[in-house]
Formats: sequence, C-alpha cells, structure tokens
Amino acid sequence: MAETPFVPGILPEGKSALRIGDDMTDTSTQTYVLTGATGFLGSHLLAALLQRGDRVIVLGRPTADESLAARIDRLLAWFDLRGRSGQIETAEVDFLKPLCGLDPERYQELCDKACTIIHCASDTRFSERNRHESTTTNIDSLDQIIGFAKDSNAPWFHYVSTAYAAGIASGHCPEAPVASERFVNVYEETKARAEKEVAAHCTICAIPFTIIRPSIVYGDSRSGRANCFNALYNHVKSLYYIKEIYLKDIHEQGGRKSREHGIYLDDSGILHLPLKIAVADRGTINLIPIDYFVSASLSILANAQPGTFYHITSAHPKTLEDLASYCEAFLNIRGIEIVYGVAPNRAFNPPEALFNRFIEPYLPYLSDTRTFARNNTDGATAGLIPPEFTFDVFERCMEYAVGVHWGK
Repeated sequence: MAETPFVPGILPEGKSALRIGDDMTDTSTQTYVLTGATGFLGSHLLAALLQRGDRVIVLGRPTADESLAARIDRLLAWFDLRGRSGQIETAEVDFLKPLCGLDPERYQELCDKACTIIHCASDTRFSERNRHESTTTNIDSLDQIIGFAKDSNAPWFHYVSTAYAAGIASGHCPEAPVASERFVNVYEETKARAEKEVAAHCTICAIPFTIIRPSIVYGDSRSGRANCFNALYNHVKSLYYIKEIYLKDIHEQGGRKSREHGIYLDDSGILHLPLKIAVADRGTINLIPIDYFVSASLSILANAQPGTFYHITSAHPKTLEDLASYCEAFLNIRGIEIVYGVAPNRAFNPPEALFNRFIEPYLPYLSDTRTFARNNTDGATAGLIPPEFTFDVFERCMEYAVGVHWGK
C-alpha cells in the first residue's frame, strides 16, 4: 500500500484525517467510555473525540486533593475546550473492587449506555521496585473493566498497549500476539501479559477487541505542545540541566571545576562538554508525535477488525547520532560522542555519570534493534504515516518544554 503523508486528507469511509486543533464537529456522533483520560495519550484522545462532537464517559480516580471531574476540567482548560464540558460524563471508579467500586444503580446506569471502550489507563514506570503497582494497574484491574464491557454489551474493547510489549527481541516484530518471554523492564512485561489477558477474556466474553501499540510518543509536531514530559524529554532535560551546572561554574566560579574535565565556553558561546554515551548496539529510536498517534488511533477505531493488533510506529526511525546532533544544536553544546558495545574502560567524568544516572532506564530504547510491522495499521489508516522527526520538529517541541519549565 502506498504511504500517505500526514496531512489532512480523506481516509476510509470518508473520514478526514484527525488533527488536534482542527474543527472536528461531526453530525454522526458516538459515545465512548475512556480510561486513562488524565494521562498523556488518553487526554489527547479525549480532546480529539470531543472536538469531533462525540460524547465521552471518563472512568478514573481522584487524587488525594482533586476530584476526577476537577482533573478533567483542568485538561479541558489546557486544550481550550471548556465549551465541550457538556459532552463529558465522569465516574470515579476502582477497578480492583466489584462493580468497579460503584454502587449497583450507578453501575447499571453506565452499563445501559452500551458504548465502545478505549482502555488507556496504565502504569508506565519501568523500575522493578514498582512491580507491585505496575502489576496491579496493568493486569489485576483488567477483570473489572472487561467485566464491565461484558455487562454493558460493549460493541468494542480497544486496548492501548505499547509496541515494546514485543520484549527482548531483535529484528522484525509482527502485528501479532507477543511471543517473547523476556523483557527489558517491568512495564514491557506487564503490558505483554495484559495483552494476553485482554485477548483471552474478550474472546471468552465474545467482545470484539483490538490491541493498539504505539512506540515512543512526543509532543505535537506542529505546535510543540505537550502536557507530559517523559521519554524523549528526559534525555534533553538532563543535558539542559548539566549544561546549566557548568555554565554557572564558568560564569560564577571562574570555571575551575569545568577546566578539570575539559569543559569550556568558546568565543562563539558554544559550551564544549565532553560526554560519552555508551549503548549496547547500533539501532534506532522509534518516535511518533502525539498528533499522529491520535489520528492513527481514531482511524483504527473507525476501521477496526476484531482481534487485530496495530503498530502505531515510525517506519523511518532516527538514530542516536541524529538525536545527539539535535541536542547539540538546540542546547548550543559540542562534545557528545556515542560509544557502542561495552562501556569505555575508564571512569565516567562527572557530566557523563550524571547523564547516565538520569537516562539509565531509557538506554535500551536509544539504540533499539527492533522494527515493527505496520501492515494492519497501514490498512486501517490508508497508509497514513507520521511526519519526519526533523530538527525543526525537535526544536519546536523542546522550546515549548523549556518555556513551561519541563512541566513544572
């Protein structure tokens, strides 16, 4: 199938390509049940559904000091969608309790709506010390949400997973059930196990389902806006603060510590910052913007085939060298060097040690040897592809992140 550039165009069944910020009002409105609406992916799906005129029932939890409704109101303000609040219904739930923690009357009221379910809620932490929480959120909670789908006769159950549920593998990863038994971290493992649970339970309950697998998602490719600054942003933020540490040393302390490690500011204002990044293999970084994720996801919902897996990924991922050059240009630094194979036989200098501590959980994704099939996704989206991750896109996203102090 020929690839379609990511611009507004015509998709199957006359659907226009979905772009956050466009007028998406549609007379053929639907109602969706959405979990994870306060997260990065879920919040953008929520905004897109509202913009095209759909109604959304948000299932979620309050925080210690804020109700679910208040959390959603803040998101609507961020997306400039306050006028769409009438299209939203919220229900505070607990997926570890019977009837999702709702009283029987409220539970039945929601069941009577018989809506397509999009399950976005997830614990995305990588650390082994969070295994219990990750397992609870990503796996144990599935019984109740799938039970709700069965009780409500939901026409569809769409599960948002991750392309990296493929686990420790190299080469081509098909749009198919996970075969690997080994994983990079607890996040990959629990998402892979969750996929199997969703497929098994939905099959038993005769609920049509899909598995949607995005790769690493960054901000809006056109505006640079984002309401979450993890993954890609962690690497750049780490370099940004390391740069600030040594600029402060140079400007306020005479640069004594900087000189000890060969760090200096040249006459053109470029900070020379020797910093080796050691990674295991030559690979790539699979990045997609949030606007493409939303457009592809909504096209998949409109054209889904039961029991199908969809990779929302880039067919042309960037290399770590690409990302390093973008960081150097954006931060006005020089000296980043990529070292492949074993770590260099020397002690890390202070900026290297600091940087490696910041990015250690993400190292496997900086030179990934996995590639992802896209046949199912291309078929559902008429070959829609993400925009190229150019320096201009990178700069736009990072300028926004810096402007909002990395989300603080």
